[in-house]
Amino acid sequence: MTSRKEQKNTYPDLTPFDAALHDLYYNGKCSELTLHNNYGNPEIMPVEVFFREEYDFTELEKKALSLCKGKILDIGAGAGALTLNLNNNGHDVTAVETSEVGCYIMAHEGAKNIICDDYRNIEEKFDTLLLMMNGFGLCEKLENIPIFFSSLKSLLNSGGRVIVDSSDVKYMADEMPKDRYYGEVEFCYEYESILGEWFNWLYIDPILLQSEAKKNDWHCEIVFTDEHDQYLAILKPNNYN
Repeated sequence: MTSRKEQKNTYPDLTPFDAALHDLYYNGKCSELTLHNNYGNPEIMPVEVFFREEYDFTELEKKALSLCKGKILDIGAGAGALTLNLNNNGHDVTAVETSEVGCYIMAHEGAKNIICDDYRNIEEKFDTLLLMMNGFGLCEKLENIPIFFSSLKSLLNSGGRVIVDSSDVKYMADEMPKDRYYGEVEFCYEYESILGEWFNWLYIDPILLQSEAKKNDWHCEIVFTDEHDQYLAILKPNNYN
């Protein structure tokens, strides 16, 4: 691995997210990472959140980590904050992340198993799937829930579980587009005048998640809720007891 000082900036080849990760990790500072949305004013995304240590973890995250067991897949691992914690505590964990910079950082920090790809291309099976930082957002839209559940099930060993968090954003419903469920949103990153592609993201309220899980033959247990309407759920396919 090259040292941080030897690593050079290659903005033309990086997405806004990758460029921000790159600058903070290799240069120790970065410009603002802006998150545009389809419902209101842009927000500033704190890039430091992807480099947290255990003392920075929320109670929800600590609860999620305590529930991990067996062979673990951290889906959408980012720069590896949770993967590295699990790794350092002796767990058998694999990180999957589409960000090449994120994967390089994880490797540089000592993560043992990293897959730089879309999680849907993985053919291995695991005992625990970990999807954090509003991980259910990977579903993108309500209409995708059946195929999302199917993709997750294909990655699970018999008796396996999915540990996932999401948020009930009902408090923002008045700002959201009225032609869809209030938790279906669109985002776009911007960094150093680099504008990324728009992508869909889903925030699902816990009652609807439990209803959709039942409809798709899954069991859903809400195991933690915080004061910001963010919650943690355990999902299990009913025929994988």
